Amino acid sequence: MNTSASPSITATTSAPGRSLAAWWQAAPLTLVFVLFFLVPLALIGMVSFWDFNEYELLPAFTFKNYVSVFDGCSNTDEMCVTFKTYLSTFKFSFLVWLITLVIGFTVSYFLAFYVRSSNVQTLLFVLCTIPFWTSNVIRMISWVPLLGRNGLVNQSLQGIGLIDTPIEWLLFSDFSVVLAFVHLYTMFMIVPIFNSMMRIDRSLIEAANDSGASAWQTLWNVIVPLSRTGIIIGSIFVITIVMGDFVTIGVMGGQQIASVGKIIQVQTSYLQFPLAAANAVILLSLVLMIIWALTRLVDIRKEL
Repeated sequence: MNTSASPSITATTSAPGRSLAAWWQAAPLTLVFVLFFLVPLALIGMVSFWDFNEYELLPAFTFKNYVSVFDGCSNTDEMCVTFKTYLSTFKFSFLVWLITLVIGFTVSYFLAFYVRSSNVQTLLFVLCTIPFWTSNVIRMISWVPLLGRNGLVNQSLQGIGLIDTPIEWLLFSDFSVVLAFVHLYTMFMIVPIFNSMMRIDRSLIEAANDSGASAWQTLWNVIVPLSRTGIIIGSIFVITIVMGDFVTIGVMGGQQIASVGKIIQVQTSYLQFPLAAANAVILLSLVLMIIWALTRLVDIRKEL
């Protein structure tokens, strides 16, 4: 009787030690998370309630910055600048998300189900990562000689007689911004979707085929639901990055297209830090709500 009870007693007495060791193992990452994420966020939130003038920050509690962000939005005759800016940002986020989802799902599906050799899969996957070997700025600037008024695309179209005058909207437009975003961030959609597809049990697909399901039915009813974790993770990556991006919109939009990130960058350059912090808090709140809504569609912690 005593012998059989001893293992449980030993496990019970040693559990606090294992728990303490686990806390020590998590301490370095927790410290980094607190110092470089939570503390800066707390400082931004604090500064967003400060006052300021042309010369200095005034650490006095005020809601003036948040009121200034929505200045003029009470006018029902015309949409205010803030709403227009957020609408433009959401538009870019939705378009880039949709295009990267289609491309990312297609590429992942091809690599996971049509490429049989693991070596070839690895080779093709590495080829997809080649654009990441250079900086984002270089990849954006590389579009300028292609899409410019006298760029390669316009010259080629004029050379074969398809157009008489250069196409103006190829560069410094919504089109060029979306194109650059898709070029930069499609890989963030490919990686998680490909990872989810590689974990799908192939016997389920064979069972669907044996049951008489068509290729589209198998795709929609088997592969898409089992790939939803990768789709959600990729969507979170793409949407959150695009929502806060200001460099790509500034370069590819010719400094003519507004976004929330661009407004924050301009306010920071004019030393309007409390106003920029208020905009950052509002943007962060919206992004967190989007992430919350996406994570409600699937339990990521359970699926991973």
